[in-house]
Amino acid sequence: MSTTTATVPFIRRPWVRWVGIILIVALAIVLPLMLPEFANSTLARIGVFAVAVLGLNVVMGYTGQVSLGQIFFLGLGAYVTAYGVEQDWNIVLVFVLACLVPAVTGLLIALAAARLGGLAIAMVTIALPIVGVPLAKRLSEFTGGSQGMSARFSDAPDWTMLYDDQWQLYIVLLIGGISFLLTRNLVRGKYGRAFAIVKGNEAVASSMGISPYRYKVLAFTVASLLGGVSGFLYMVVIQYTSPETLNFGHSITLLASMVIGGAGSILGSLLGGAYYVLVPQLTNIIDPGLTAVLQGAILLIVLFVLPGGLVSLPRLWRRPGRRRGDGGPRATASVGAAPSVAAAAAPSGAASGSGAPPAPADSSSHPPTESQEGRQDT
Repeated sequence: MSTTTATVPFIRRPWVRWVGIILIVALAIVLPLMLPEFANSTLARIGVFAVAVLGLNVVMGYTGQVSLGQIFFLGLGAYVTAYGVEQDWNIVLVFVLACLVPAVTGLLIALAAARLGGLAIAMVTIALPIVGVPLAKRLSEFTGGSQGMSARFSDAPDWTMLYDDQWQLYIVLLIGGISFLLTRNLVRGKYGRAFAIVKGNEAVASSMGISPYRYKVLAFTVASLLGGVSGFLYMVVIQYTSPETLNFGHSITLLASMVIGGAGSILGSLLGGAYYVLVPQLTNIIDPGLTAVLQGAILLIVLFVLPGGLVSLPRLWRRPGRRRGDGGPRATASVGAAPSVAAAAAPSGAASGSGAPPAPADSSSHPPTESQEGRQDT
């Protein structure tokens, strides 16, 4: 075995990744056939809201903007889907429109709001669901008014020999999996690095030639598009939408789900979707009258114990091991290597004496001066 292969962690080796991908795909194919109807429906709902949390993570977790209106884009995508199905449009066209209409709406909003900062952006996004609810009630010709709209288009075709819940879960797994894969590639590429720099310091980003305005608009548009995708999947699984879908309380729950799952994390978005669906069910079993109180308590506990969300739980387990290793050979080696690292990171001008003052020498390596000896005698 070569030295390079030996130094690569086992989990990061290419063949291990491919085996993991094959196992995940096989599990996604087999699992819906083995689970009961309730489990399939629950997993499908988790996938729906995981995509919505993923969009919120792009704009907040990766870019650092404040967005409290993600539920508006989910509801908009759901309404576009319901209207298209009611008009008997081709389902592929309906899906494309359910993605594009929220994305274009988000782009127009972002073009105006991205120049604002802090609370100003928050106020703009808060207004989206607040305005969306009465608007959905008034535009009854397109939205069904207060009664809402139903769209039954995701029943399993006869040739598949599947039950409806199995077919719906397969649709969610396919579209949701593609959404997660594309978003992962986005945030791990050059755009993701630009997002991180903008989030860290906009002035530094501008000095590096990265336009904070451009990347804020891009992140908000991507989040809106993912909201539309989740709206389409919402109609695949729930098959009904109403102005209640746009309720501002749901947007706050999405935000809490992102924080609990893990901000700035792809896996955290999936955990956030599980929180959004499972925790209300559990709290209702305990006491329906204390649902809000219990959810708030869970949020506080996670924030205090795991500030990075549930996705940071493995780091918490590894932390005691690091503490036991303090002061060992690794610590000594790292301390000894610090000067060489600092020298390597120093500007070339300082190393070559091109006008930068040299660093002060360590006083402990030189004999004391007469004045120092006098102070020591005193």
